[in-house]
Amino acid sequence: MNTTQRLYFIDAVRAFAILMMLQGHFIDSLLAPEHRDMSYVAFRIWSYFRGITAPTFFSISGLIFTYLLLKAREKGTEKQRMRKGLNRGLMLIGIGYLLRTPFLSWLTGYFDTYFLVIDVLQIIGLSLISIVGLYYICFKNTTVFSIITLIVGFTIFVCEPLYRGLTLDNVPLIFANYVSKANGSVFTIIPWFGYMSFGACIATAFYRYLEKPNFKPVTLSVFFILGYFLIEWSSHTLFYLKKWTDIQLFLDSANYNYLFTRLGNVFIYFAIFYGLERYLKPPLLLKIGQKTLSIYVIHFIIIYGSFTGFGLSQLIGKNLSPWQAVFGAALFLIVVCFISFYYVKTNAYFYGKLRQLLYKLKGKPKV
Repeated sequence: MNTTQRLYFIDAVRAFAILMMLQGHFIDSLLAPEHRDMSYVAFRIWSYFRGITAPTFFSISGLIFTYLLLKAREKGTEKQRMRKGLNRGLMLIGIGYLLRTPFLSWLTGYFDTYFLVIDVLQIIGLSLISIVGLYYICFKNTTVFSIITLIVGFTIFVCEPLYRGLTLDNVPLIFANYVSKANGSVFTIIPWFGYMSFGACIATAFYRYLEKPNFKPVTLSVFFILGYFLIEWSSHTLFYLKKWTDIQLFLDSANYNYLFTRLGNVFIYFAIFYGLERYLKPPLLLKIGQKTLSIYVIHFIIIYGSFTGFGLSQLIGKNLSPWQAVFGAALFLIVVCFISFYYVKTNAYFYGKLRQLLYKLKGKPKV
């Protein structure tokens, strides 16, 4: 396999997902309630595509991390990549907590448990650690790893009715929030690790067969077919599984089947971006892909007022008209990207500094 080959569509999907996340957070935080009506076609379309953003972001994160891990295996740097994944996971968890830490409130003597709420960074961080763990448990065998990640993803999705209303009252809040939304967590490890698992499984296919003849047209066809099947027929399949096995869980999953249908949308996205890959190589897209962490942090501070408690959601509130929200979101994207491009280092820079710090703490020379 050619280890120098780059999958540009991954960078494009990652850039698209982070930009969609930014505009989604902006509009959701500031659009006036009277305009949040599903009878409006524009709002219905926006809501639908916003619902696909997080699944896309998690899936592509699992794909790219696993793909780079498998490529590192070829270069003999597998252990370093695994350590990097563990360090990165811990770093994302730490930043996730830091962004919700109300320092000003603490200085005034007001303390609450809101900073323990779990968001996307903590779940991606824990998911990266989990992928490294699964890979290690599978004895670094890519075939076993791909099967396990596929089973894990499917099981997490099918079992969603079992943990949908989970509360875990007797579990310490710092742990319960990773599994339960009862205390305000925006994301939880289940079901979202399911998307990371499917992304990891897809990465093994790219790693194994990328150099095979006709890989791209076959992969595009598989993405489109699987995407269509999951969107249109996954609920029917779960219903028939209940009929054949008499397992109630399949019917419960079919009656609220948003996980598999959104995964189908993700596959359609992958097919479109992979099919248009030759047109998706401009430096701007690559730069956005390299800045996803800083872009996310900057947007979180501006909208939600991390550290100070004063952000757009507090200063403006849900008061914008649809056109104000649309133009404001466009301006917001430009400002956040500009700050990230010209005033903040890349993700790799921060990860490198973190590794240097860890090596210093351990008293070891940097490898």
